[in-house]
Amino acid sequence: MHWSVLPDIRAGENPAAPCLAGNGTELTNEDFLLRVRRACAALRDRGVGAGDVVALMMPNRIEFVVAMFAAWRLGATVTPINPELTVGEAEYQASDSGTALVVTDSTELSCPVMEIAALDATDMATMDVESPAVPGDDGSLALLVYTSGTTGKPKGVMLDHANLTAMCEMALDGLHLDENDHSLLILPLFHVNGIVVSILSPLLARARATIAGGFSPQTFLDTVQRVRPTYFSAVPAIYAMLSALPSGTDPDLASLRFAICGAAPMPAELIDRFELRFGVPVVEGYGLSEGTCASTINPVDGIRKPGTVGLPLPGQRVAVVDSSGAALPDGQAGEVVISGPNVMRGYLNRPEATAETIVDGWLHSGDVGYLDEDGYLVLVDRIKDMIIRGGENIYPKEIESVLYTHEGVLEAAVVGRTHDVLGEVPVAFVVPRPETDLDEGELDELCRASLSRYKVPEETVVTESLPKNPVGKIDKPALRSR
Repeated sequence: MHWSVLPDIRAGENPAAPCLAGNGTELTNEDFLLRVRRACAALRDRGVGAGDVVALMMPNRIEFVVAMFAAWRLGATVTPINPELTVGEAEYQASDSGTALVVTDSTELSCPVMEIAALDATDMATMDVESPAVPGDDGSLALLVYTSGTTGKPKGVMLDHANLTAMCEMALDGLHLDENDHSLLILPLFHVNGIVVSILSPLLARARATIAGGFSPQTFLDTVQRVRPTYFSAVPAIYAMLSALPSGTDPDLASLRFAICGAAPMPAELIDRFELRFGVPVVEGYGLSEGTCASTINPVDGIRKPGTVGLPLPGQRVAVVDSSGAALPDGQAGEVVISGPNVMRGYLNRPEATAETIVDGWLHSGDVGYLDEDGYLVLVDRIKDMIIRGGENIYPKEIESVLYTHEGVLEAAVVGRTHDVLGEVPVAFVVPRPETDLDEGELDELCRASLSRYKVPEETVVTESLPKNPVGKIDKPALRSR
């Protein structure tokens, strides 16, 4: 299916049914289609057409979803940009993706931009409201989701309309979603999880979605009581904050069928604590942007095993292999690999990186895990050194590259340190050049000027030397043990 037709289908089937809410606005199916058509006209007036890339750089709000469907209606591709990125980081993504237009309220970007309000400013009298969606090939590119690699250089994950359809159909099957469901979006829309799990899947199921504003534990619980969703998706840090609320906080969460946890492993103790406190089952899953979001999940109806990330979703195969690519028996740890119609088309303009990641149709995750006797996946460690801070991926190499720009830095290494709420935070170890005095505050300012806030090291340690392994490489496991 080409996703551009979904607003028309929903409006044709049940025009008055609720579709999307947020920012104090509630849209029926008919309302949503009209908003998409208006945004489509606005984008077209600015020269957007089939094959172009439209960047959406905004916080969670209805306009993001409207603009996404409007771009698809024109046959364009969408690349979501984290609005917290620095100007340099945002402009890199816009340039690398070949973006023709950025929809944002930022006034600092040098590339072509359109204000968010302009999406709904088209004069109805001049708009062809009856124009149907452009017939599209489901093999055409739908999303370019940027994710960093081991070099820290962000890469565009190419997901076509068929990838999104396959993933959402798997979600409907695995989560038993139907028209009676109601998702509450709290994860950012620049992540594929937010787009797929909380928006596209319920819309495909003829259900509804509500977009929440910025997260805080108490306002979130108040929103759940008011909105009455049937599910939401979050990261471990959010569950930790909710579980840490003072006793006596007894919200009515009876509308929730389940809650989903992803993005980073969630301790079994935290799952138990949340479920005992709030009476809502947590189904933990696992996936990658390269796999269009999710590959395994603990069953909603069935045996849930805290400490595992569940069973493969219907239509996917998950295996564990050794360094030669040979399948390993249950219980033996190796690299987790995935195959299915949800696997990305590849990395934009990076054929070598694509060939390294997708081998004989199998997506190599870079994660170490094993399958237990019942086929549940248990994650052991990450092959890559990625740090996950509150669900946000941080690649040490990117921070190290910034530190190395300081003329007084001889060596730099960044590792993750365990954090009770955020999961991990980055810590930098820096060796000064001989006869150089390094000021930790100066290094902190350097990072803040060059990196998004969540990437800035929690602590910078100036040390005389860094541990090395036998081949002379910095021994990061030894640093983590500190």
